[in-house]
Amino acid sequence: MTRRFSVVVSVSLVVVQATVPRLVAGKFDTETAAFAIAFKDEVSAYRDVSGFVLPGATLALETVGGPPGDYTLEADKGLVARRGPRKWQWSAPRERGIYKLRFDGPPHHGAITLHAFVMVPAGEVRDDLLNGYRIGRYPAPKGNPLYQPPAGFVEVTKENQDVKVSPHFRLKQFLCKQDASSAFPKYVVLEERLLLKLEAILEKVNALGFRADTLHVLSAYRTPYYNHAIGDVPYSMHQWGAAADVYVDKDNKGVMDDLNRDGQIDVKDARSLADAVEQMLLLREFQKFQGGMGVYPATSAHPP
Repeated sequence: MTRRFSVVVSVSLVVVQATVPRLVAGKFDTETAAFAIAFKDEVSAYRDVSGFVLPGATLALETVGGPPGDYTLEADKGLVARRGPRKWQWSAPRERGIYKLRFDGPPHHGAITLHAFVMVPAGEVRDDLLNGYRIGRYPAPKGNPLYQPPAGFVEVTKENQDVKVSPHFRLKQFLCKQDASSAFPKYVVLEERLLLKLEAILEKVNALGFRADTLHVLSAYRTPYYNHAIGDVPYSMHQWGAAADVYVDKDNKGVMDDLNRDGQIDVKDARSLADAVEQMLLLREFQKFQGGMGVYPATSAHPP
């Protein structure tokens, strides 16, 4: 099955900045520190990064790169145990919610905040519903661990929907579109690597000369119920929070920007973004994150 990117992006990318960004007037700020943190097979230097864990779970954390010196970790809740000069273990609280873990390096080299989302365990789903929110049923995994049902769901409330999940994306951008007007709480599944990927693509968009503060996320998480309702393939990675359909819309007009500068808004603009991502994937630091990518023409419901 091909994972999708609309422009749909479902390649998996990560950018690690090991130096303090030197900004000039008008240049896109990647919002990175001079060091990175490593956790759950990911490495990120973004000043805001997210991780998703179950209640009471432990998370191994490490600072990597950057200058020599003292590195510290402070958590607003949960237990922190030091495991080495730059290594820690954090034990998550039992209560669902969002907790901040702040990493500080030597002076003048920035800080990183890990937004740790303690999820609602999937075992609390009853009759395809989670606290009244329709989830549906995940397809059988067919022996492939990639398709195991998610272990938990992030609870989204009116109060936390605007929280940063990365420097340029917020939690509400990844909500399922199944019932946009429904009452809170709502629930979402989100993969850490998807956020790193989207940040990398946004940086590429800005490098191409389009000053966009975020990408327009047309569709990210889809519950199995919604995925079936719109007729998508049973194993769409949207259901696992690992895919996003996006387009570039720096002025929030509701349509793709003219990326190829030919005076028209059409599928060629989506293809130009896909081509740029393909070029990025040739770089060694991105090759680990190869996935799949699709390009979609405009319909009555969405732009290209």
